[in-house]
Amino acid sequence: MRSNSTFSVLFWLYSSRSKNGNAPIYARISVNGKKLNISLKRRIQINEWDSNKQRVKSSSIHAKSTNQYLDEFYSGLFHSFQQLRIEGKHITPQNIKARFMDEELDNPHFTMKELVAYHNSNMFPKLHGNTSRLYLTSQKYIFLFLKMKLKKDDIRLDELNYKFILDFENFLRRHTPNHYQKQIGNNAVMKHIQRLRKMVSLAYRLEWIDKDPFRQFKQRLTPTNRGYLGAEELQAIEELELQCKRLKTVRDLFVFSCYTGVCYTDLMLLTEDNVIMGLDKKYWIITKRQKTHNPVKIPLLKKALDLIERYKRDPGAIVNNTLFPRISNQKMNAYLKEIANEAKIKKNLTFHMARHTFATTVTLTNGVPIETISKMLGHRKLTTTQIYAKVLERKVGEDMEVLRSKLERPLESDLKKKANGG
Repeated sequence: MRSNSTFSVLFWLYSSRSKNGNAPIYARISVNGKKLNISLKRRIQINEWDSNKQRVKSSSIHAKSTNQYLDEFYSGLFHSFQQLRIEGKHITPQNIKARFMDEELDNPHFTMKELVAYHNSNMFPKLHGNTSRLYLTSQKYIFLFLKMKLKKDDIRLDELNYKFILDFENFLRRHTPNHYQKQIGNNAVMKHIQRLRKMVSLAYRLEWIDKDPFRQFKQRLTPTNRGYLGAEELQAIEELELQCKRLKTVRDLFVFSCYTGVCYTDLMLLTEDNVIMGLDKKYWIITKRQKTHNPVKIPLLKKALDLIERYKRDPGAIVNNTLFPRISNQKMNAYLKEIANEAKIKKNLTFHMARHTFATTVTLTNGVPIETISKMLGHRKLTTTQIYAKVLERKVGEDMEVLRSKLERPLESDLKKKANGG
């Protein structure tokens, strides 16, 4: 039962069904915005009905008898509502009527397997393929938890509670996946629970359950530092002398992303059709993010344009009809480790770090407004981009230290002159 269930009964006259000035009386049961009309099998003169008081306003014996019947009918419905609430049953207008009429309750019990099947069938077409795969992983852990800890293959959704969530969280924290050498990290645990929460919220909106077991659950994400390259590190990679063609290609793709902010997935799909002359008579990358389908429009800097020109005749790009040859993300990140080692960069270099470098070193540090950066990155919310501004707080401190030294230098010079009698 939903703790905030709202219940009301409205008596009303069905005037459009009147005959000879007589109209039938109906009761409308409302629960949480859901309504059900019931015919009371009684009729009265339309001019005798008080719509404000929802009662017959005549003082005749028939009017008194009808009003007494309405009072009793309301009491019976309210009593049925209270019984269902105390028993923890599914509260709907239909179930209140069924209890009042001594009929069988319509109280279906949906299960986790039914929810997962419904979610995947209806939500996957709207989600990116990578997001769908993450849901499949979370669902695998849910059923593994049911099997290993609860010794069952499925569970009714109305059995989910706060303890179930805590037990699932503890199971994830102690579980070591077969393909991994250590236990699942805190943020990964929270992501699995977040996906479960979204599925359970869907069940709640569908009214498959009457309470939200996540109501008191607080998600605890560990803040992560968004790694990026500083100007000197980026320059070191750009100027690195590489003899191996595969490393040169990976370096060039990484640098292109550093100067455009295009992520790996979107970069692999770019074609000549995405390079468009803008109103400013300059070339732009215009595309949509595969992850969110948000539009992305990026003015191309000279270094990015030079790289596009360099790969126009590359066989790997020509065969796929793309701007650049395609390389798997796994190989890309493995080769970047080699490049970082060659450039003497101690950071854990990944391709996604290029996007962070664009947001920080290339744009924010050089005074590009954060609203503009947000548009170029294809972010839905400015708050997502503001994470990069927090990353640069240290840089702001360093810049202010330089300013402080400049402002204090003339002051020190004046003091010296005064000390020397100048």
